[in-house]
Amino acid sequence: MIKRIAIFASGRGSNAEALVMAMRAGEIHGTPVVILSDQAGALVLEKAQQWKIPTLLVERSDYKTKEAFEEAMLDALKPYMPDTIVLAGYMRLLGKTFISAYEGRILNIHPALLPSFTGLHAQRQAVEAGVKVSGCTVHFVDTGMDSGPIIMQTAVPVYADDTEDSLAERILPKEHATYKKALALYCDNKLHVNGHIVSIDE
Repeated sequence: MIKRIAIFASGRGSNAEALVMAMRAGEIHGTPVVILSDQAGALVLEKAQQWKIPTLLVERSDYKTKEAFEEAMLDALKPYMPDTIVLAGYMRLLGKTFISAYEGRILNIHPALLPSFTGLHAQRQAVEAGVKVSGCTVHFVDTGMDSGPIIMQTAVPVYADDTEDSLAERILPKEHATYKKALALYCDNKLHVNGHIVSIDE
């Protein structure tokens, strides 16, 4: 069965674009039903119009509490009946109010090899730590910071002269490829979570 996917993004939407194109090419058995952003000027909202995908703008500043903000997101999503939430450069930490409604059905991509370098500026953290290998991780979302069960990881080398930007540029195409693979497996019901371990059907 084709899964109904809601994509959350805060910026330019390069991961969102990779996933949308893969779904439309039949590489992923999902369909993008809505794109939600928390930023009015997010480029991803313009791209969504070109892709003819409905958009939602839900800004944190419009709500007194995080709970009210997340309830508003849940209400806004209801007409689209998503099976799954895919975070593609969504720069807010989701809380219990939202996660409990979609538990086990929220995926995220992070530009580091978790559990190392959680949070913002992961590429800068990797460069400053002097690691020789970094990469990206697709994981299920829980209420912690980039702490949910890991689905898939891809490594890239870190060079002595790397900057945050050069490392980010090297990781980005791996993000696109890894996220597409992970979401395809998810949509085919090939991922199984036991505690903190994700097993994949061959």
